[in-house]
Amino acid sequence: MDKTVNDTVIVAAGWIQTGTGIGNDIKDLIFNVAIPVLCGAFVVIVGFRTKAPGPTIMAVIFAAIVWGSSANMDTLKDKTTTKDITEYDSGRRPSPMAGDQ
Repeated sequence: MDKTVNDTVIVAAGWIQTGTGIGNDIKDLIFNVAIPVLCGAFVVIVGFRTKAPGPTIMAVIFAAIVWGSSANMDTLKDKTTTKDITEYDSGRRPSPMAGDQ
């Protein structure tokens, strides 16, 4: 009773591409719509709640930093290199200076 079955079963027929497409759409929606809308809402809410120019200006600056950072993710992802991570994992850290102890 030695039966060998040589049938190919495709388990994820199209699901991988569908998941990738949905993930990319959600990522685009978050970075291109949700973050700018939330930054704008943050500035408006702070402005109406405080009715003062100082906190509103700081809210604008903070929202600009968040929005700009999210818009430049492709540039920011290259700031940490594999060398940095390898050196950290191996325990090679710079020695502390006199005031850092």
